[in-house]
Amino acid sequence: MSIKKGDKVVVIAGKDKQKSGRVLAVFPKEQRVLVEGVNVVKRHTKPNMANPEGGIIQKEAPIHISNVQIADPKSGEASRIGFKLLEDGRKVRYAKKSGEVIDE
Repeated sequence: MSIKKGDKVVVIAGKDKQKSGRVLAVFPKEQRVLVEGVNVVKRHTKPNMANPEGGIIQKEAPIHISNVQIADPKSGEASRIGFKLLEDGRKVRYAKKSGEVIDE
């Protein structure tokens, strides 16, 4: 998977299309990512120690990896990811749209 925790991504399909946010978690086996502020669902909860009142809480649900693309560091638009070797031998990810190296 070329998308990692902490990356800024843009949603390219679904009800939250064009929204962007940071990746909070990656689930490689399910091929899903949890993106901040995207695919927010309401969850009815019973009262518990953490939430004594219970009630309806809103939280993010995972979305499929194919519905997000990395945000280009230069323009912020959706871009595909490529890999290249630097002169010092490090393998880095880069945005194909602008050629900028994605921060590690």
